[in-house]
Amino acid sequence: MKKVNLILCTIMLGVAMMMNACKKDSKEASYPYAMRMTDAPGDYDAVYVDIIGVEVTGGDGKAVLLNVNPGIYNLLDFSNGKDTLIASSTLGVSTVSQIRLILGPNNSIVVDSVTYPLSTPSAEQSGLKLQVHQQLQDGVLYTVLLDFDANKSIVETGNNTYKLKPVIRTIEKAISGSISGNITPAVPYAAVTAVSASSETYTTVTNKDGYFVLGGLPAGTYAVTINPAAPLNDKTINSVVVTIGATTSLGSIQL
Repeated sequence: MKKVNLILCTIMLGVAMMMNACKKDSKEASYPYAMRMTDAPGDYDAVYVDIIGVEVTGGDGKAVLLNVNPGIYNLLDFSNGKDTLIASSTLGVSTVSQIRLILGPNNSIVVDSVTYPLSTPSAEQSGLKLQVHQQLQDGVLYTVLLDFDANKSIVETGNNTYKLKPVIRTIEKAISGSISGNITPAVPYAAVTAVSASSETYTTVTNKDGYFVLGGLPAGTYAVTINPAAPLNDKTINSVVVTIGATTSLGSIQL
């Protein structure tokens, strides 16, 4: 009888171990995902966008709405290295193929202290779709920056009417670095261009104080050129090294 009980105990223990292993094996992977927004400076008093939703499409083709922080955001509040969290969630898939930014109707632009409506017909109907190819890691927070370019995104159609045709670059913070600096004299809205050894080009402009940050740069060596308005001359700084997760400061740049 003791031998039978021992056999039964052994079988039950084995079953329990198998069930526990099955539970562990059946645990679904989770992929924390955060969406932040930044902007290049623009020659406007303010550019307000009404964010009401953010959706991502996984490698399985299914769309997932993130937990959004809805509101009307002034893009110019988040330039030169500043950003803000607009949405987050935990995904059940390891790849993301598309990001869709959904805007509401309350978009506007302020020019010379006067506020004008900013029309965004395509965004209101189907959202701003950004094609991406992102591979996520289980349990690791993946942060993506939506980098607006205010100067290129605003189209004046005449008679003080403006249209938003967003120029947005997605930046994967985990695999990029940045370059910062300030020019003297402090010329606002001077173009700043970084060209990599493989001829990839990244641009921004200085703010009103002559400061700039070029973010979302892959690791490598760059030539940085500053193009101020006349009568100041262009200036190029060669061999600027960018490393992942760090900002390379060029300090004060005399034009």
